[in-house]
Amino acid sequence: MTPSVSPWLVAIDMQNIFGDAASQWFTPKYAQASAGIQRLRPAFGDRQVFTRFVAPPVPTGAWVPYYEQWSFALVPHTDPLYALTSEFADAATTITRRTFGKWDADFHAAIGGADDIVLTGVSTDCCVISTALGAADAGIRVRIVADACAGLSDADHQRALDVMALYAPLIEITTIDEVLDSL
Repeated sequence: MTPSVSPWLVAIDMQNIFGDAASQWFTPKYAQASAGIQRLRPAFGDRQVFTRFVAPPVPTGAWVPYYEQWSFALVPHTDPLYALTSEFADAATTITRRTFGKWDADFHAAIGGADDIVLTGVSTDCCVISTALGAADAGIRVRIVADACAGLSDADHQRALDVMALYAPLIEITTIDEVLDSL
């Protein structure tokens, strides 16, 4: 598939809630994913978007027992816990969602209708995979940058990558160096 619009860098949930070792949702290799995203950013110029996962004001449905288990996260979306970590505070475009998967028509519009995304962030085994599958279903070329993502464990990270690899050629697993060489 030949993309009709230059690819966008998409950084999923690079927030304090996942990057702070004191958080119950800390992702152990967050710093590694962050370093990878920082390496990629200059190559994308203004074609980069960051997402934030936030809790709803009042959980409904299956989210009720979820937030009973994770009540620490039931804070307003403006709480510092949900802020992007300091190295990404300059992100010009940020999309906030109350769902694991961030992809929808509004997201697609926010990236100018691009049909090629380079997906990074945390956690590979939750919000990254949920976003990747939604984008792939919408016909978007999705490149998962394995060394610019992190899961809750190395095993969880690899399992998520293995599942997403099954969606080839809609989803491609790649590396920072491969992406930089392709631009």
